[in-house]
Amino acid sequence: MTNLQGFPASGPGTAQDVSYRWLKWTIARMPRHEGTFLTESEVARATGTSRTPVREALLRLEAEGFLQIVPKKGAFVPPITDAEVRAVMQARGLIEDWSVRTIVTVDGDFIAQLERLVNEQESLIDDPWEFVDRDRSFHRAIVQQAGNPVLAEFYESLRERQVRMGLRAVANVENRARTVLTEHSAIVAALRTGDPAQAADAVASHLASTLAALQLPDVAGWPGPQSVAGLS
Repeated sequence: MTNLQGFPASGPGTAQDVSYRWLKWTIARMPRHEGTFLTESEVARATGTSRTPVREALLRLEAEGFLQIVPKKGAFVPPITDAEVRAVMQARGLIEDWSVRTIVTVDGDFIAQLERLVNEQESLIDDPWEFVDRDRSFHRAIVQQAGNPVLAEFYESLRERQVRMGLRAVANVENRARTVLTEHSAIVAALRTGDPAQAADAVASHLASTLAALQLPDVAGWPGPQSVAGLS
C-alpha cells in the first residue's frame, strides 16, 4: 500500500478495505475549494487492487457523502465551501451544546475515558490522521453519554463530512493540535464540575476556535487537483 507523504500505511484488510482507506486518506488531503475527478482504473493502480473492490469502496464513500459517482466520468470529489463548513459546525454546536447540558451527573468512569482520549491525542500530536481520529472519539463519547441514539447517529454523519476539513487544519494551522488539546482539557475540567453552563461555554469556545481554523484558505504545498496516480 502506498504511503502518502509521511502518513502511516493503513492496516490489513480486504481489497475493498484497502481501497476505501486509501481513498479516504487521499480525499482528506485534497484542496477543499476545488473539485477533483477520480477514476476506478487510477485508484486500482495506486492501491494495487482490482477495479471491483475500488468500485465498492467508491459506493461506500458516496453513501458517506465524500464523493458523487457520475456515470461514464468517474467519482467527483466536490469542493467544500465556507458555507458548508459553517453549516456543519452550526449543527455540531447544537448537538454538542445539548449533550453537555444533558450530562448533569458527574460520572467518574466517563471523565476517566475523556482524560484517556486527551492523553492519547497528545501522544499522537505528530500524526495528523490518528490525532483527528482521537478527536472524533473524544466528541463522540460526549454525544453518546447524553443518551440520545438518534442524535448520536446524526452526529456521526456530520463528523464524517468534517474529516477532510479537520485533517487539513491540524496538519497546516500552526499549533492547532496543541490548541485542541488545551481546549479538550478545558471541556473535561468543566464537565468534572457538574456545571452545565460551564461545560457548554467550554464546548462553544472550542467549536468557535475550530471554525476559525477550518475557514483558513488552503496552504501552499498540498497536492492540487490531479490524477490519483500522481498522489501515490
